[in-house]
Amino acid sequence: MAKEVKFSLVFRDMWQSAGKYQPRVDQLVKVAPAIIKMGCFDRVETNGGGFEQVNLLYGENPNKSVRAWTKPFHEAGIQTHMLDRALNGLRMSPVPKDVRKLFYKVKKAQGTDITRIFCGLNDPRNVIPSIQYAKEAGMIAQASLCITYSPIHTVEYYVNLAKQFIEAGADEICLKDMAGIGRPVSLGKIVEGIKNLKKDIVIQYHSHAGPGFNMASILEVCNAGCDYVDTGMSPLSWGTGHADIIAVQEMLKDAGFKVKEINMAAYMEVRTMIQEMCDDFLGYYIPDLNHINNSLLVKPGLPGGMMGSLMTDLEDNLKSLNKWKVKNGQPELTTDDLLIKLFDEVAYVWPKVGYPCLVTPFSQYVKNLALMNVMQMEKGKQRWSMIADTIWDMILGKAGQLPGPIAPELVEMAKEQGREFETQDPQSYFPDKLDEFREEMKQNGWELGEDDEELFELAMHPEQYRAYKSGKAKADFEADLAKRKAAKNAPAAGAEGPKSVTVQVNGVNYKVEIAYGDAAPAAPAAGAAPAAAPAGEGEDILAPLEGKFYLVKDNSETPKKVGDAVQAGDTLGYIEAMKTFNAIRADKAGTITAILVNSGDSVEEDDPIMKLA
Repeated sequence: MAKEVKFSLVFRDMWQSAGKYQPRVDQLVKVAPAIIKMGCFDRVETNGGGFEQVNLLYGENPNKSVRAWTKPFHEAGIQTHMLDRALNGLRMSPVPKDVRKLFYKVKKAQGTDITRIFCGLNDPRNVIPSIQYAKEAGMIAQASLCITYSPIHTVEYYVNLAKQFIEAGADEICLKDMAGIGRPVSLGKIVEGIKNLKKDIVIQYHSHAGPGFNMASILEVCNAGCDYVDTGMSPLSWGTGHADIIAVQEMLKDAGFKVKEINMAAYMEVRTMIQEMCDDFLGYYIPDLNHINNSLLVKPGLPGGMMGSLMTDLEDNLKSLNKWKVKNGQPELTTDDLLIKLFDEVAYVWPKVGYPCLVTPFSQYVKNLALMNVMQMEKGKQRWSMIADTIWDMILGKAGQLPGPIAPELVEMAKEQGREFETQDPQSYFPDKLDEFREEMKQNGWELGEDDEELFELAMHPEQYRAYKSGKAKADFEADLAKRKAAKNAPAAGAEGPKSVTVQVNGVNYKVEIAYGDAAPAAPAAGAAPAAAPAGEGEDILAPLEGKFYLVKDNSETPKKVGDAVQAGDTLGYIEAMKTFNAIRADKAGTITAILVNSGDSVEEDDPIMKLA
C-alpha cells in the first residue's frame, strides 16, 4: 500500500516570507472557507511568530483574531498549528517562565492545536520546558530541528537532537529548513535516522524555495518516511516563500505516494483573494525581488521568513547610507551593491559568532550585526563597532549554548567591556513577571480577558500592547501606509502631487506630510504644536541609525528624564531597528537638558534625540 503524505498550508509564513505584514482578521476569515474547500490540506498554520505583533500594529485585538481564524478550520476537522520560539515565546527576546506557561494555556483555549517549538541554537534547555508546558496545556508538542549547513550541523548532530526531544516527550518532530539550504540527501538521512529511533513518530518538513533545493528535498524526505509537508500557493509561492502545493502534489503523486486531490476552482478562488489582499495594502510591503528564487542565498543561509522583511528594511538602510555618502562626496550604492556586501559579511560573521542556526531571532542578530558592520565600514569605521545588547546576550551564552566557539577578537572585546560568558540555564536570567503585568492592567483599568489572554498579550508584547491600547500603533501604521501609497503613485516629474494626506484612527484625524524624491516634508506651520519636548542647552545626542526611538526596552528599566545626571557609557534610550533594540549610550558625563523625540517615534540616522550638558 502506498505511503500517504499529508499537506499543510503555511498561510502565516507565506505572508511573512513575502513581506513585512499579514492579512487583517476580516481578510483571514473571508479566505478560510475557500482554503477548506481546496480539500487537500490536513493542517493550516494559523498564527505564531510575528502574527500577534502584526495584529497589534494594525490596532486589532490579536486574541480575537486567533479565535476567529482557527474556528472554521476546527469545524472542518483541519488541525491548526503555530510557530513558537521556545525561550522567546512569540517575540525576539527571552520570556519569563510564568509567561511561557500561560502562553500555551491561552493558545490552546483560542483554538491552536499544534505548537511548533524551535530554538535557533537548538539548545534542549530552551526547547524541552516548552514541550512540557505545551503538553500540560493539552497542545500537540512538535519539537523542531533548525536545519542549517555547517561543519558542526551533521546528520548525526540532528538525529541525536531528535532523540533528546523524543525522550523528553515530543509528540512530533519538525525539520525546520527555514532557509531552504538543507542538502536533499542529508535531509533524507536525518528523517531515516529519526524513524529508526521511533518508527511511529510523526515528522513534518518545512522548507523555503529561495536557494533552489527544496523540491528535491521534499522528495528525499518523503522517500525516507516524512508524514507531512508544508506548502505555499500562488501568488506567494516560490521566491523567498515555499513550494506551491500544485507542484508538490503532482511530484509526489508521480513518485507513487498517496496524496489528496486539489479542488482547482477553490485554489483559484484563494489565489484571487490573496491577490486582492496584496492590491488592498499588503503588496506595498512586498519587494519585487522576494518573488524571485536566488541561489545567492545558499552562501549566507538567511531564512525565507526573514527575507520577507529584510528587503523592506534594506531600502531604508540604503537610503540612510546613501544620504551619508552624498554628504561626504562618495558614490552611492545600489540595492544589489548593498545586498552582496551584506551576504558576504553574513558569511564572514556567522562562524565568528559560533554558528547559530539562522532562524529568528538569531538570523536577525547575525544579519543585523553584519549589516551594522557593513554600514560602519562603508563610513570608514571599524567592524564590530556597534553590537546590540541582545546580540551580546547571544554571543555570551545568555540565550543558550552556541554550537561552535566564539572568535578570539570577540572574546577579547567582551573582556575589555567587562562582559562575562554565561553557562547557566538561560531561563534563570528571566524571572517571573506576571504579577507586575497584572498590577499594570489593574492600574490602567484594563480587563484581563477571556482565559487571561489580554494579560498574556501585555506580558508577551509590552511595548506593542501599550501602543495598541493608546491608539498610537494604528495611527503610525496608517500614516506609514499612506506615505507608501502616495510614493507609489507619485506624480510625474514636474507635476504637482498632494503635499499631505489625513488618516483617521478611532475618530481622530492625523495629518501626514508627504515628500517626493529627495524633498523634505514641509516644516510645521507657526503656532503648530511641537512634536516633542523643546530643546534645552548642550550638545545634541544623535540617533546612530534609523528606526523607532524608545526610552526603555521593557518595564524593568526606568526611563531617563530631563534633569537626570548620566555617566559616560550610561544607556540613554534605544533605537529599535530590524527587530533589535540598539542601545544609545552617553559618550561623556552630563545632565539631560532635553528629550527631543517621543518614545515610539520614528527617527532617521543623525536626527537629534536628546541634549546633554
